[in-house]
Amino acid sequence: MFFDTSSANGKQAVTVLGLGNMGSALAAALLDRDHEVTVWNRTPGKAQPLVDRGARLAATPQEAAASNQLIIACVLDYDALFGVLDPFAASLAGKTLVNLTSGSPEQGHEAAAWAEKHGVDYLDGGIMTTPPGVGTPEVMFLYSGSPAVFATHRPTLEALGDPIHLGEDPGLASLYDSALLGLMWATFNGWLHGTAVVGAEKIEAKAYTEVALRWLKTVSVFMDTYAAQIDAGEYPGDDATVDVQIATIDHLLHAAEARGVDNALPELLKASMLRAKAQGHGQDSYASVIEALRKPGGAS
Repeated sequence: MFFDTSSANGKQAVTVLGLGNMGSALAAALLDRDHEVTVWNRTPGKAQPLVDRGARLAATPQEAAASNQLIIACVLDYDALFGVLDPFAASLAGKTLVNLTSGSPEQGHEAAAWAEKHGVDYLDGGIMTTPPGVGTPEVMFLYSGSPAVFATHRPTLEALGDPIHLGEDPGLASLYDSALLGLMWATFNGWLHGTAVVGAEKIEAKAYTEVALRWLKTVSVFMDTYAAQIDAGEYPGDDATVDVQIATIDHLLHAAEARGVDNALPELLKASMLRAKAQGHGQDSYASVIEALRKPGGAS
């Protein structure tokens, strides 16, 4: 049975498959924007808070998928995704699947090929927030795949967060997602290390963080400058060379060691700088360290 693709209020009706913490947040954000939402989960009890708000609970994933043109999936992994959809894949032709299940770029390509085989329009996605942030315009939702499919469903996807289309390659959303999470963890650990260093002097984390956040704004300017250098493949050392950074990081290593703080992170950073220097980048900008990351064991 196939239902109309729009609600009485003109908003697109949506199916959400998977009601873990993130899937439930996605469905709730759509309800907040007055979309009609059909939901399915292996454990039906998880749907009750959404049903209480007006969502329709489908008894099976096939029933849920048949209800609407647009299907948003957010399940444990890609194996779970195919496990849910494979039994009725033939009935999905002509529908749109927006897959917000976490995975790798290669899995994004695999899912896109699966969708094409079954006549399904496909977008792969990356959610750049935790469940409490879903539905706020400040957070990014990354998408890759057909630009036309993205344009068609963008008004609905805006209910979840700021939708950013990265390109036609379906693996791009997962690629960016992984790289951005790496940036997040590195930033967190750098902040935690600094917090531990100043905390040894009884400085509160809140006080240090207030200064650190202001510093990150300056760091973002450096990043923008260095990005242009990386794209050009030229690293003029006109601000601070790798040699200067090597000397400077020794001050951090000394301060942390003197206060009993673990130095694994700054030692790792220094090792990357030293590899860049060994490859001939000592007088280049810090952006040249990317060459040591690209060729960790070789000369430039």
